[in-house]
Amino acid sequence: MARYTHLAQVQKDIASGLITCEHLVEYYTDRIKATKDLNIYVESYEEEALQLAKELDEKYQADPTSVGRLFGMVVSIKDLLCYEDHGVTAGSKILAGFKSLFSATGVQRLLDEDAIIIGRVNCDQFGMGSTNENSCYGPTKNGIDPTKVPGGSSGASAVAVQVDTCLISLGTDTGGSVRQPAAFCGVVGFKPSYGRISRYGLLAYGSSFDQIGVLSNSIEDIALALEVMAGPDDFDSTASNQPVEAYLQQLDFNKKAKIAYFPAAINHDSLDPDVKQQTKDLMEQMKAAGHTVEGVDFDYLDYIIPAYYVLTTAEASSNLSRYDGVRFGYRSPNATNFEETYTLSRTEGFGTEVKRRIMLGTFVLSSGYYDAYYSQAQKVRRLIQDKTNEIFKEYDFILMPSAPGTAWDIGAVNDDPVAMYLADVFTVQANMAGIPAISIPIGTSKGLPIGVQLMANKFEEGKLLGFAKQYV
Repeated sequence: MARYTHLAQVQKDIASGLITCEHLVEYYTDRIKATKDLNIYVESYEEEALQLAKELDEKYQADPTSVGRLFGMVVSIKDLLCYEDHGVTAGSKILAGFKSLFSATGVQRLLDEDAIIIGRVNCDQFGMGSTNENSCYGPTKNGIDPTKVPGGSSGASAVAVQVDTCLISLGTDTGGSVRQPAAFCGVVGFKPSYGRISRYGLLAYGSSFDQIGVLSNSIEDIALALEVMAGPDDFDSTASNQPVEAYLQQLDFNKKAKIAYFPAAINHDSLDPDVKQQTKDLMEQMKAAGHTVEGVDFDYLDYIIPAYYVLTTAEASSNLSRYDGVRFGYRSPNATNFEETYTLSRTEGFGTEVKRRIMLGTFVLSSGYYDAYYSQAQKVRRLIQDKTNEIFKEYDFILMPSAPGTAWDIGAVNDDPVAMYLADVFTVQANMAGIPAISIPIGTSKGLPIGVQLMANKFEEGKLLGFAKQYV
């Protein structure tokens, strides 16, 4: 079967009788088996996906107008998203054996439009990591070079698309966890505005940062999936009531844009020379197309990562307190009393990186340090938001590299968490400001993909997707 990169191609071939949904699912399950050594899938839903495909084929044969907008779309979901009666473990031993009682709103809305969920994919525990190595299931490997990381924490979602095991994958993005792995794997990774997609059914890491994102080879498919998933939700008070636009119809960007970039980022010492050059080449390409590309001062670049990790670890320490070994998930067999049940279950259930962030968060929220760290970080976040909003009064987009370099060797930063944290230096701004952002592939360096990131003002997803489509 030919490789499909657009849902429109799939639906066209189904309509002409070349393929069926059942054939499509069989192809993708074969791809999952063929790429098993990359450790992408935690669980494959082969039997039920095939059964659903057969039912959809019958429904389509009876009446082609009766199927949903996502008929023929095969989707994988990150192991942080709830799917009713299916396991969800956040890549962590602490949730071993747990099955969700409900589906995440975003997942359910895809199903309601006749998408097929083919499996759940690996991730850094609770979304905490930039390499996809912090998982109780072991690391996922980059499909281009299995000795390299795929990025994180949605690294397996990126590889799932990269090696053709699904059409799109749902990831989550707290500080770049969709965009950085998209850059490392040579696919498109999109994070919408905070509140654009309901967080109901997304296991929380940093509640004021987390957002469901989409990885794909196709801007059109991202636009359509966003259109389906977006909108208010009675189960999530942070989901926006802003009207959902027809994003798929906004992809013909036909005006001249004003694009800002930060010279401090483009000329940063840590930026890989090839990433720098290819980013500059893209800016020249944009100028040649008639767009305005200008440098803008942004004085807070060095403060973004420290503020982000103070705030997200604080939220994580609160959110993860519910995993106690009492109500659900892992319970230590070595505990002999109530206190040991809590202590040993959490000690044995959580991984090293998760425990590190829980302790950091507890520290910055503790008496005597709250004002020195947490309060100051909130002030920095406000400054970043205000400065970002000020830029968008004059410019349509902000352009930056998606990551300082290309994918590194598996195990290269395991003993240096700060190096891993700094991999998010260019992506965190979008989460701090709550704005949409997208990573698109622009080339390679020594055979490894390079991505560039575009950000737009809050709730301007259609405009951002339309402009990005010109360069994919």
